[in-house]
Amino acid sequence: MYAIIVYDVGEERVSRVCKYLRRFLNWVQNSAFEGELSAGQMERIKAGLGDIIETEEDSIYFYVARDKKWLKKEVLGQDKNLMDSIL
Repeated sequence: MYAIIVYDVGEERVSRVCKYLRRFLNWVQNSAFEGELSAGQMERIKAGLGDIIETEEDSIYFYVARDKKWLKKEVLGQDKNLMDSIL
C-alpha cells in the first residue's frame, strides 16, 4: 500500500514522531511522510505512534491507497524531498 502520514503533535513530541516515521517512510515536508508500506508495517507504525503521542492533544492522519499510481501528486513551489534521486 502507499501511505501518506501527516501529524500535528505537541512541540515536545515532534522530534520523536519524526524520528520514528523516518524509519519507515520518506520525509517530504515538515510533519508529512509518504511511501510504500506493508499491512504489517502500517500496524507497527500505528502502535508505535500510539505509544508516543498524547491522544487528548495530538492528531495523526493516515491517507492510504492501494498503490502510488492511484495518487496524483502536485507540488506548488519547492519539492523538498526528491525521491526519484534515490538509488
